Amino acid sequence: MKNLGKTWVEVSKKNILHNIGEIRGLLGGAKFMAVVKSNAYGHGLLEISKICAESKKVDWLGVDSVEEALAIRKAKIKLPILVLGYIPFEELKKAIENNISFVAYNDELLSHLAKMKTAKKIKIHLKIETGISRQGLAGEELISFAKKALKNKNIFIEGAYTHFANVDDTTDFTYAKKQLDAYEKNIAELEKIVHIPVKHTASSAATINYPETHFDMVRTGISLYGLWSSKETKLSSKERKIKIDLRPALSWKTLLVQVKKVESGTPIGYGLTEKVRRDSTIGILPIGYWDGYDRGLSNIGEVLVRGERAKVLGRICMNMTIVDLTDVKGARLFDEVVLLGKQGNEEITADEIAGKLGTINYEVVTRINPMISRIIDGGK
Repeated sequence: MKNLGKTWVEVSKKNILHNIGEIRGLLGGAKFMAVVKSNAYGHGLLEISKICAESKKVDWLGVDSVEEALAIRKAKIKLPILVLGYIPFEELKKAIENNISFVAYNDELLSHLAKMKTAKKIKIHLKIETGISRQGLAGEELISFAKKALKNKNIFIEGAYTHFANVDDTTDFTYAKKQLDAYEKNIAELEKIVHIPVKHTASSAATINYPETHFDMVRTGISLYGLWSSKETKLSSKERKIKIDLRPALSWKTLLVQVKKVESGTPIGYGLTEKVRRDSTIGILPIGYWDGYDRGLSNIGEVLVRGERAKVLGRICMNMTIVDLTDVKGARLFDEVVLLGKQGNEEITADEIAGKLGTINYEVVTRINPMISRIIDGGK
């Protein structure tokens, strides 16, 4: 048996490339930013960035931090990168020196940039606030900010963007339309003083369902990984007769490291929260909430062993989980266990897990511990 450690994540390169092609097919002339922040939504920052670069169909990469951007640059990936999150001022010089663009929305940033000596252009994207109440400026504040930025001859206003508040969890586009109108009004005022080369607003849901949001570039994250941003997004695409086939790319696996018999009535795990109701076979998995297997799945989660579902028994521990193998024929030591993905005719999806936890599929995959190996499978 090949030693893959006690747990590992497999990512299908074939499915990532398929999803890239499906998204690219919707874009017309718009550029494609693959959002690879937060360890590529759990799929592996460098692994996914390399696939995107090799595909020749991705134009930009979107990250949350300079740290992520520098890791990509160290891997010799030359695609343009935009840091969408906050940057400590002491990291700005590294970003500029490595041709990394970043978001700008406060005067303190401009004051700091004015003091910096750099031979390279400082590429910024203005964040326009249109209704999500996060980063960003609008109206007179936005115009004033842009004028201040233009006083620094080293600054190049490369882009301007906004982010939709509810485009992915509703079939009603009313609020998003208000945001889009606000964005366009702000852009019109901005372009009275400076041309904006890269205008972008579209998330995955907007990319799929609302082509009027594409502008010069789209920012696609969750769809890149073959997951739908919501049931509503999927429903809207069907109603609009949009042809797109998204294929999940991630599987998460571990091993059975002990198989043992217990008698009916035996309590299981911390807190004695569950007792087996019959003579049972149980299995020990060497993973827990440290690895990202959510403690909320205690007593209700399921895994796949030999193509059969096996229920989680008792509380999930920091580093161990107990499952019921009584109905799994032939289960034995070191059998492969699927926490997320397919095995035989069965499949446990991120959406299924999210439903049990009362959360979203984004969180399920993104919170898989980044220290766990990501193995790229080109044939599956």
